[in-house]
Amino acid sequence: MEFKGAMGGIYRLTEWITRFAASNLLWVLCASPFFFFLVIKVLVMGQGMTNESIQMNWALGIVAPFTFFPATSALFNVVRKWVMGDTDVPIMRTFFTGYKENYKQSMIGGVFYTLLVVIMYLDYTVYMTQFENLQLIGIIMLILLLLLCVSMFNFFSMVVHYHMSIGMIIKNAVLITLIRPFRVFSSLLGAGLLCYIGMQYPALFFFFIGSLIAWFAFFNFYATFTKMQEQAEKLQASREEEGESQESDSLETASKPQDNTK
Repeated sequence: MEFKGAMGGIYRLTEWITRFAASNLLWVLCASPFFFFLVIKVLVMGQGMTNESIQMNWALGIVAPFTFFPATSALFNVVRKWVMGDTDVPIMRTFFTGYKENYKQSMIGGVFYTLLVVIMYLDYTVYMTQFENLQLIGIIMLILLLLLCVSMFNFFSMVVHYHMSIGMIIKNAVLITLIRPFRVFSSLLGAGLLCYIGMQYPALFFFFIGSLIAWFAFFNFYATFTKMQEQAEKLQASREEEGESQESDSLETASKPQDNTK
């Protein structure tokens, strides 16, 4: 039965609310160890417990590649279907299929990203607090750290959208971030806005924030991917036309009679 008018709009709205909430809950459940340590870190930071906060950083770094990254890839696998027009996919099956199929690549990518984030953050902290004359290097490290974190939007999108080696996925994720920064940074701004709203209403983190960020990030990635594909096809067509034109000119020249008169 299909509703029309206002009732149809309300029905579609509730349908989308259910989709985002269900996928977000699955994401939170599968990444629960990471979020557990994250909540503890926020609590100990609020109480000024520096040593405990550092311990939570280590705990987050250890569990992130094995929980947060695979769960986020699975979430992107769901929103990918929605962005590409397949909105009626079974959410639980699609989520866990993506979780299983992309677990290894997500975990390896998670180890890579976690190590780089830790190294860059430590370098930034050291240069900004202990070397006053080298704070410019600290600022550069902060910019690189920001670019690395932003490239994770492309990383998760490419893990679920392409079949290629993990090295190529990470390389292309960083390259697309540098080549097409507007789309990726708009994803960052959107994520920042949603997180700010989530801080005002923490319950939203459990039901909507993660899935909304993933949907918006993949939407931007897919728009970038489609545009780059169209440009590549136009370039290929242009080269083929130039090749046909050159071949036609060569045939025309060869077909002209030679003047052998003296």
